[in-house]
Amino acid sequence: MDSPEIIADCSCHNAEGPLWHPLEQKLYWTDLLTGRLFRYDPATKAYEQIYSGESIGGFTIQEDGSLLLFKERGAIEHWCEGKITPLIPELAEERESRFNDVIADPVGRVFCGTMPTPDRLGRLYRLDTDGTLSLVLEGINVANGMGFSPDRKQFYHTNSEQREISRFDYDQNTGTLRNQQVHITTPEGEGVPDGLTIDAEGYLWSARWDGGHLFRYAPDGTEVLRIPFPALKVTSVTFGGADYTEMFITTAGGDDRATEGTGAGAIFRLNLGIQGVPEFFSRISFNPLG
Repeated sequence: MDSPEIIADCSCHNAEGPLWHPLEQKLYWTDLLTGRLFRYDPATKAYEQIYSGESIGGFTIQEDGSLLLFKERGAIEHWCEGKITPLIPELAEERESRFNDVIADPVGRVFCGTMPTPDRLGRLYRLDTDGTLSLVLEGINVANGMGFSPDRKQFYHTNSEQREISRFDYDQNTGTLRNQQVHITTPEGEGVPDGLTIDAEGYLWSARWDGGHLFRYAPDGTEVLRIPFPALKVTSVTFGGADYTEMFITTAGGDDRATEGTGAGAIFRLNLGIQGVPEFFSRISFNPLG
């Protein structure tokens, strides 16, 4: 079995949200709390920082190759090679919060989760393609990793502090989520589930914050594989590369490797010969503000 190798030793405080950019054949990720955005080019084996500013909880790739950034206070911005256009300056309900993880759906909508505030738990919103934002879920401790089954009939969502990954029935036509069921509960004392992705066989891959591993689960929720990393905080995972058999894994803790592990804060590559699938483009249309 191939073992994880470091491809970008950027000592990130909290690298998150890796996404493969199929139009550029490059990997993007954010260093969440430090407000940095990076990209890596496998052809040159070099990475670069392409943004510095407010923290980015997550981002999507638009079908034209530009990015949507989901930030503090519920702000959403359009990014295109350094040019930033505000789309939603803030959400009144999220002024004391921030986005934490996001995912585009097959139609181009975006599901976007927020952190708790001092007065309430986190939320999950759905951003429709016309720019309309709707509240989908409330009472989430930490809204985190999301994914869709290959048949596009199931949606998975992580509630980290509850140590739960839930499964919903998903209606692609309307973006509606129904019939929430706890799909996976991780053992106490083995960290908390963070980012996730779904491979071509419908198996779920979940990164484990404070668990030091990447886990693979069968469609019925049974653990079938765990892969150790030299980093205590494994934060997220995505598939990429020309044939989508390359896995890219982000980690946190690069500012304290003595405690967090020798590879903490680095970006890893792993190839097990398992087929992944491309993530969906967002297709959000806005009347830009600013």
